[in-house]
Amino acid sequence: MKIRHIPVLAAFFLSAFQISAQQAGCPDRLAVNYDPEAIVNDGSCRYNPANIAPLGSLNLDAEISETSGLIFRDNMFWTHNDNTDINLYAIDTLYGKVIRPYPLTGLTNTDWEEITQDENYIYIGDFGNNSGNRTDLKVYRVARQSIPGNTLQFDSICFSYPEQVDFDSESYDSDFDCEAFIVSGDSLYLFTKGWASNTTTLYSVPKSPGTWDAKMRSSLNVNGLITGAVYIGEKRVIVLTGYSEKLKPFLYMLYDFTGTGFFDGNKRKIDLLLPYHQVEAITTTSGTRFFITNEAFSYEPLIKNRQKIHLVDLRSFLGDYLGLSVPVPDSLNSFIISPNPTNEYILVQSLPELIPADYFLINISGQIVKSGELESDSSVVNLSDLSSGIYFLRIGTEKRHAYKIVKE
Repeated sequence: MKIRHIPVLAAFFLSAFQISAQQAGCPDRLAVNYDPEAIVNDGSCRYNPANIAPLGSLNLDAEISETSGLIFRDNMFWTHNDNTDINLYAIDTLYGKVIRPYPLTGLTNTDWEEITQDENYIYIGDFGNNSGNRTDLKVYRVARQSIPGNTLQFDSICFSYPEQVDFDSESYDSDFDCEAFIVSGDSLYLFTKGWASNTTTLYSVPKSPGTWDAKMRSSLNVNGLITGAVYIGEKRVIVLTGYSEKLKPFLYMLYDFTGTGFFDGNKRKIDLLLPYHQVEAITTTSGTRFFITNEAFSYEPLIKNRQKIHLVDLRSFLGDYLGLSVPVPDSLNSFIISPNPTNEYILVQSLPELIPADYFLINISGQIVKSGELESDSSVVNLSDLSSGIYFLRIGTEKRHAYKIVKE
């Protein structure tokens, strides 16, 4: 009887193995190698180059010119500067103005580079290490209920990288800098800023007080420098911010991973159309709308970008994965205008099939003050010759809809 069933059992297991093998692949419909039969994501998805422009940008107050971390809590944004300043700043979500600073008395700021949170604590990463020679890396764990409050409750999580044996490297030449981390379960997960390799390495550290060796998990070649992170745990989505050595900012999306294998799922880099903006931090309010801050950066006399907060909507990239409807843009709502408000120019992005298109810039008196043609799906319109004020941009011959532009 047993011998008679061996061929049947063998055929069953062989069939099960073949089905399992066929199920692994790329299940993301946006990928160039999408496999409609794939059920298990094996991390093989590949994507065409893509970019995105902010839906809007707001100037931030002067006291947070070195904004380096960002969270959303109690219907406010919270940020901090990256050295010396021990204040946590609450920012309103409408105008980007500081509501008030909260001094974190008892903490020191050697190089605060990131902030994250869970149900009970806010974690502040004092682990910036541009020089590559710090031996006092730490994360401050602050009880949420003590902010705001008269008595701050906090402790410290100290750590080091076991792989680092050289502490005499020159500035901006080390792979042991860090400016991004998240919290999940019982651990903190750090994404390094690899100056030497242009990769990011994932490390984990227990989120409880003590002195720990950071555990290396895996590395990812991002061809850039990672500066911020936000994690939507229930949706298995992480979005990183960063920039290239030539200060071209980008977002790096990690999604559809299992557990804490953050680099094992989909990995997609999106160029951020904010040239020469030193993006430093990111948070989200909905899982598709993300807010990004940049430090003030200047390279006189050519570049002078002040500190700002920017809104980007990643629904077109993440909506399908999240099971959201992704509407097809129509001619009345298919142009993205940035930056707005603006000082000198606006970038008009659109679907290629809507180009070329005529544009008309109209002042509040109804007069056309500038007109021309959008010749590409990313066209720049120079406004430097216009006075400060409110204008309306009409594209094409459609008169029912116009985009409000604020010229500062």
